[in-house]
Amino acid sequence: MNFPTMPAPRILRVGIAGCGAISRNHLEAFRAVGNVEVVGVCDIDPDRARATAAAWGVPGACDTVEELLGLDLDIVSVCTPHPTHESVVLAAAAAGVHVLCEKPIATELASAERMVAACDEAGVRLGVLFQRRFWPGAERIRAAIDDGTLGTPVLGQCSVMLHRDTEYYSRDAWRGTWAYDGGGVLMTQAIHYIDLLQWFMGDVAEVYGKINTFKHGDHIEVEDSATALITFTSGAMATLEASTAVSPSLGAQIRVTGEGGASASLTEFPEGTDGRVDLWAVGESIITEPAHPAGTPPNVDLGAINGQLIPHHTAQVRDFVRAIQEGAVPAITGRDAVKALRILLAVYESSRTGRPVLFAPLETRSGAVAP
Repeated sequence: MNFPTMPAPRILRVGIAGCGAISRNHLEAFRAVGNVEVVGVCDIDPDRARATAAAWGVPGACDTVEELLGLDLDIVSVCTPHPTHESVVLAAAAAGVHVLCEKPIATELASAERMVAACDEAGVRLGVLFQRRFWPGAERIRAAIDDGTLGTPVLGQCSVMLHRDTEYYSRDAWRGTWAYDGGGVLMTQAIHYIDLLQWFMGDVAEVYGKINTFKHGDHIEVEDSATALITFTSGAMATLEASTAVSPSLGAQIRVTGEGGASASLTEFPEGTDGRVDLWAVGESIITEPAHPAGTPPNVDLGAINGQLIPHHTAQVRDFVRAIQEGAVPAITGRDAVKALRILLAVYESSRTGRPVLFAPLETRSGAVAP
């Protein structure tokens, strides 16, 4: 018997806005996903757009976002500097084009909310890159929270202790500036782990934080170090420490403890490698594993980090493409991305005012203490 064959999904047309270093991850990821074709790239530097198009075999090289959107796109990937995300996303929404945006979604909360609203009103999907959620270790911890293995989280710890040298900040004139970078270690590096922390712990009620610049003050105007105490609406609490003033880098770690005392730790060391569950303390047993494979050197060339993250970019791109093809919601939406941005902006505000920033009241349930 011959069964009717299903029509193949339509090939989705993709454009890449911005041809800086991170665009490589997007180009590699879309190349690895079926039923998509990158048909154009754009950059304010026409030579860089043409060079990128030639290197990756992309037919279109554009000078403006408007020209890129004119290529009958289904998806645009936004790889431009942080403060420019809004203008690209609003233009894409107006053109009816789905958007996959690099983190942070924006550098100001109002800007991020306008982006989400514009995409909602236009009926297009808005996804934001937080590819570390696709680590198998991160998915394991999220599943253990959901199925009750770890229990409801009550304590959390997020430590992001990284090394950056002077050359890193001087490479591009916009780095380390409030106007063009939007912030320092919190905005550029720690936001990934803040996203994971809130994904594990839940909605935030209050943030009390401090920022400082201990090492890089001669060449940046933003923070290179920050600490915060975060209280969640459930009554759970977490600490955050982040720095690019560490030498050598100590990587990043997130630890979650449930109400019954079970704990799990997710560690990324060296930076740029997969986050691994290196502590699993459930019931009467404690299982520990090395945070990195044996023989891995403790110092990793920063230039190699993007390449090591490509598999997880690919996983998120694949999920985003699937959501468009199936009319579903992507795993990480613009609304999800606003949560991490709001937390780090609250650290800045709290440091400036010396007071905690209140998000929402605590839940009135057993074990939670009302303010």
